[in-house]
Order: sequence, then C-alpha cells, then structure tokens
Amino acid sequence: MHLLTIGVLIAFILLGRWQLGVFQDSGKPHASTDPAPVAVTTLAQVSPQLNGEAVGRRVTAEGVYDAGRQLLVADRRPDVDAPGGNVSRDHGYWVLTPLRLDDGTLMPVVRGWVKTSGDPAVAAVPEGRIAVSGRLRPQQGTDSVQRRGEGLPAGQVQTVSTGELINLWTGQKVRAGYVVAQPPSGSLAQVKVAPPVVGGTLTWRNLAYAANWWIFAGFAVFMWFHFVRDAVRADRERGRSPEMALEG
Repeated sequence: MHLLTIGVLIAFILLGRWQLGVFQDSGKPHASTDPAPVAVTTLAQVSPQLNGEAVGRRVTAEGVYDAGRQLLVADRRPDVDAPGGNVSRDHGYWVLTPLRLDDGTLMPVVRGWVKTSGDPAVAAVPEGRIAVSGRLRPQQGTDSVQRRGEGLPAGQVQTVSTGELINLWTGQKVRAGYVVAQPPSGSLAQVKVAPPVVGGTLTWRNLAYAANWWIFAGFAVFMWFHFVRDAVRADRERGRSPEMALEG
C-alpha cells in the first residue's frame, strides 16, 4: 500500500505539472498565419492610426516615388524591432521615401538602410512607376524621442510618425503606418522585419486540470493516512483484548 501510494502521488504530481506547463505555454506569443499579400490601400487608410490586425501583413503598392520629400530616420538599426540610439555599431539611417499612389495619396516606404547619410544609395531613388512589396508597420511613438530629435539636420526625423509626416509633407494625404520594402527598393541594405506575432490565449481549463490532479494527490495522501491510522488502531486494540492478554 505504501508503494502504491508513492506511485500514485508521483504520477498525479507529474500530471499536474504537465497541465500547468500547457497552461503557461498557451499564453506565450506565437507567430500567426501569414496571409497572402494584399493591396496596401485595403489596410492603410488616410488616418493617423493603423488597425492592429494589419500590423505585419504583407502588402503590395504601385506608384511613383516622390524623391523630393524623402527623409532619413536617424539612429536606426537594420531591424525594425531593434531599439534606436547610438549604442550599437550598426547605428545608421532608414531611408523613408513616400510612394505616391494612383489616387494621389502618399504611402511612407522604408526603402532600406544605410550606414551613413552621405551614402550614394540614398539619392538613387528608383524613377518611374514602381511596384513595391513589403510588410506594413504602425507608426512609432514620438513623445520622448521627438525631443531628442529636435537638433537633427534638415531632412532627418527621429521616428516614423504619421502625424509628423503630415506636418512635413504639407498639403498631402498620408496613409497610416509605413511599409518596410522587401526586397529593399534601390541599392540599399535590407531592413529586417518579422512576420506578425499574436499573443497567446490562456487556456484556464488546463490550469483547472492541474489543480484537479494535485487535489487527487492530496486525497491519495489523505486516504493513505487514514488506512495507516486505522491499521495502527486495530493492532493496538488486538493487543489490549483479553485473549491476547491470556496468550501473553
């Protein structure tokens, strides 16, 4: 009985830990399905905000680059998810060029990355009608970084902010977010951008299963205790009976 109780206890504890692990894993972010590319106009509207479901989606766009409105995004690394700042040896610039679509609106496009602002690739903007493919990203925050970027040279910005672009590209209708070109547009280095990632949904049912297994383990200990106690009591009572005394 002791060995059986130990075996049941270990099994129930392990089963509970397994269900707890399933519960914890369910809440972790994971890569979502990567739908086929769609026209950027279906996801990026002429508004300051981008719909959350559109972030990271593959999009296509056709139009003409407006080289005269091109900007450099300072203190950027060749990775969308990497933080800005001078702390990295890969510190450089994103080349942000508006693509004028057929309806006259501007779609900000990060064509690629350069190490220095004087790189000839910056000025080599593709001419004529261009087809761009890439991933759609939301605008970046501007509160603290905008104050850091106040001393930037003309033609440079600290972040890709739709509100700031509307002020810089006056008189133009600017679509929300920005497209990271894949492959890079022109002779620029590729800016890495990951597929969309969604947060997991906690499966509380598995947590309840884990609790059930541990309750069963506690019940097994409880039953073992009662069996042992009853057995000890029975032995004591037999030892105190008259028949046992005469035999002694």
